[in-house]
Amino acid sequence: MSDLDVQRLRSETPGCSYRVHLNNAGASLMPDPVLAEVRDHLELEARIGGYEAEAEAAAEILGAYEAVAGLLGTSASNVAFTEHATTSFTQALSTVEFTRGDVLLTTRSDYVSNQIQYLALAHRRGVEVVRAPDAPEGGVDLQAMEEIIHRRRPRLVAVTHVPTNSGLVQDVAAIGRMCRARDILYLVDACQSVGQMSVLPEDIGCDFLSATARKFLRGPRGCGFLWVSDRVLDRGLEPLFPDLRGADWIDGDLYQPAPDARRFETWEFAWALVRGTGAAARYASAIGIEPVRDRVRRLSGSLRERLPGLPGVRVLDRGAELAAIVTVSVQGWRSRDLVYALRARGINTTGQSRSDAVLDYDAKGVEGALRISPHCYNTEEELETFLGALGEIVGG
Repeated sequence: MSDLDVQRLRSETPGCSYRVHLNNAGASLMPDPVLAEVRDHLELEARIGGYEAEAEAAAEILGAYEAVAGLLGTSASNVAFTEHATTSFTQALSTVEFTRGDVLLTTRSDYVSNQIQYLALAHRRGVEVVRAPDAPEGGVDLQAMEEIIHRRRPRLVAVTHVPTNSGLVQDVAAIGRMCRARDILYLVDACQSVGQMSVLPEDIGCDFLSATARKFLRGPRGCGFLWVSDRVLDRGLEPLFPDLRGADWIDGDLYQPAPDARRFETWEFAWALVRGTGAAARYASAIGIEPVRDRVRRLSGSLRERLPGLPGVRVLDRGAELAAIVTVSVQGWRSRDLVYALRARGINTTGQSRSDAVLDYDAKGVEGALRISPHCYNTEEELETFLGALGEIVGG
């Protein structure tokens, strides 16, 4: 863990002085450069006005696009900002002109909001939602996925890279190769992976990639982004409901979509949050995604090794590759009660119920999970504090 200057990371993270924050899969603690960028823009708006601040900060706003593009290894013209990852995901989903009987292929571990949207398409548009089965070791069965793609020719394949309810890392690049071979649109939800590991959409082979600022990227809440491939733009695909930022109204019955990914954006933005997201992307790039990945996986791996030693604790994560989300069930305890008990001791985690991951939690025979998600600024001493507190709670 010597590749990162952890003490510097902590000194640049004000929240470390107040909490043991192990809820980075929910919302990470922002570092000083992110806070400064957001405050600077809000103060500018307060001094000269919102529209005027947007105009005066045009270079900084453009820099946010470039910073996110740099993190993703792509061009700024392929990046659109949105309010959050779900907006990014639905904007991408709305480009697909589904008709009755079309197949949407996904996994059993996709994010709950995505699963609900798939079912809404089934109910309202007659789309058939097909979920590829899991492999025995956990994660989607790639052979079964390829067979379904070959046999059913889905209109869209949509996969969550790292599910919110598990440390599982899906092999999205392998699925991307399957989709490209058959010219099938491919949407990846990278909400939990951007910021804790390298996520390069061109290497994944996807057409859309949705993400948020607030999680492992360590940006502010209320901002997300969508990466859109050149193939999508060249085909003229666009969201179902563009507005005056994403398109120009050029005649009474005619509009023209923006030529780049901004066709997926809407007019009203919290530009302070966009600038903060750019600062978070620059910060992540500067400290290095690979060192972050290595550290968070060591911390989460240590938790998975030690948590079963506590009374009634069962680690739920399964998969060939695991990231920095650790989920456990504790016999006799509801996850939300554990969250409150830990929070009273100054330790942040989060809890999930069955409705957050019906298929996965039913298969595991649990009603939910306590989710612990360390980041690179967390320390071994904080893990000791957490384990000691959880042991006292469940032991008592």
